[in-house]
Amino acid sequence: MSQMRAQRVGEQIKKELSDILMRGVKDPRVQFVTVTGVDVTGDLQQATVYVTVLGSDEEKSQALAALKKAKGFVRSEIGKRIQLRKTPELDFEFDESIAYGNRIEELLKDIDKGD
Repeated sequence: MSQMRAQRVGEQIKKELSDILMRGVKDPRVQFVTVTGVDVTGDLQQATVYVTVLGSDEEKSQALAALKKAKGFVRSEIGKRIQLRKTPELDFEFDESIAYGNRIEELLKDIDKGD
């Protein structure tokens, strides 16, 4: 039961976080950040937020630094929007699955061209 609640809370955090990053955070470094997923622990104390950033590696690292700097503001905004006893701690990480999927697709295309 708690796993289903954690998933629902994660989806709600993802929705609210996308809106907060688009409208609430004024830092231009988070302009091209997309929230791809949120994993919340069963006790709702920790949330890992997976993001992708459009741009170079330098822009990605700057965006991650901006997200970490705005973590307190973002957490307080989520606490205002979602009615929970305690707002989860946020941890931002890059979502490497998209780049991994693109790499696999390129390898499959290369194999197909070889035939």
